[in-house]
Amino acid sequence: MKQQRICLVSPGHVASNPRLVKEANALHEAGFQVRVVAGDYMAAIRPLDQTILSQAPWAWVQVGLGSRPSYLARRLWQTLARRVTKTGWIPDISIAIWAHSTVSFQLAKAAAAEPADLYIAHNLAALPAAAIAAQYHHARLGFDAEDFHVGELPDTPEYQAEIAVRDRIERTFLPRCHHLTAASPGIAAAYAERYGVNMQPILNVCPLSEAPTSPCKPQTSQPSLYWFSQTIGPGRGLESIIQAMGQMQTPVHLHLRGLVAAGYAQQLKELAQKVGIGDRLHLLPPAPPSEMVRLAALHDLGLCLELNQPFNRAICLTNKIFTYLLAGLPILMSKTPAQEEIYEELKETALLVNIHEPAAIAIALDQWFSNPVKLKLACAEAWNSGREIYNWDIEKQKFLLLINLAFK
Repeated sequence: MKQQRICLVSPGHVASNPRLVKEANALHEAGFQVRVVAGDYMAAIRPLDQTILSQAPWAWVQVGLGSRPSYLARRLWQTLARRVTKTGWIPDISIAIWAHSTVSFQLAKAAAAEPADLYIAHNLAALPAAAIAAQYHHARLGFDAEDFHVGELPDTPEYQAEIAVRDRIERTFLPRCHHLTAASPGIAAAYAERYGVNMQPILNVCPLSEAPTSPCKPQTSQPSLYWFSQTIGPGRGLESIIQAMGQMQTPVHLHLRGLVAAGYAQQLKELAQKVGIGDRLHLLPPAPPSEMVRLAALHDLGLCLELNQPFNRAICLTNKIFTYLLAGLPILMSKTPAQEEIYEELKETALLVNIHEPAAIAIALDQWFSNPVKLKLACAEAWNSGREIYNWDIEKQKFLLLINLAFK
């Protein structure tokens, strides 16, 4: 029987998309011939890419920005396309593709350079690329929605043109897909309501191989809060936690890991100084995705600080939740529809707070850290949940089943 070929396409760096890497590894282990087409445009991320690509058992190609004249020409095309879409008229799907991203057609060329039986797009800019490659090779098409892309933008007048662009892209290509997955039940439901498509939730969980072999003891005597992301920036709820720390009796430390957005480190430090916890804010460098679980295990409480606006943040379940669980780390999560729903399954190991009420957060954290018996039980429950329910070794079986269904 011929080995089936699957090409995964993403506009981002491989190190910025652990979900894509997990899928590529799972497909390779299951006997598929796998090729990854991914972006390459941020110098700071390239070393992290190499920690993955140097050991990857699958083929890969990176798509950069190209020569300066080529890049400037693409930016010009995008500017013209956006001017057209702002009139409220999108005469052709190619206009929407250009308006949304300058890399989609580059990704399409790289993806189509080798034939595959199934092309799976990760992120919206990759959806047209995978669709073009699939059409060229008479192959099947798939899309993994890690976000509800039209819901990533505020539903305000100034964003209506871009929302229309995203809607046009998804409305054009989603009906052609043989494989559709989403990163949370809420995202799957949002796509079903808007486009009438059936997406299957595949959670952003981590492989058991990335977990510590035993529950880790925090490195310091004072309690440690931990949060990570590719980018440390505004609109992530971090300010509320710092304000809460300034009102707490417990001298907790806050550790943030990721690339800091321009000027944002100074804003955080000034706020921390203002509320009296300047020496307890720690900014940590990015780390390889494969190390995130073990690094989280060095702390006491993981933070999942999603907001309810824009709508996508309200319905997403990020990999933070599942990273913390596999690390044996209890969780403080903000009240969003998606997180309130999963909280019902995680009550023994989680705190649920209103991110807009720092005073209430301070009280909840003081109570949490004043009960050592409850803390011990919460850590044990997180450890067990990560090993028995929320890990990629279990979740990937659902993913592989869906892949096999896509070929029927």
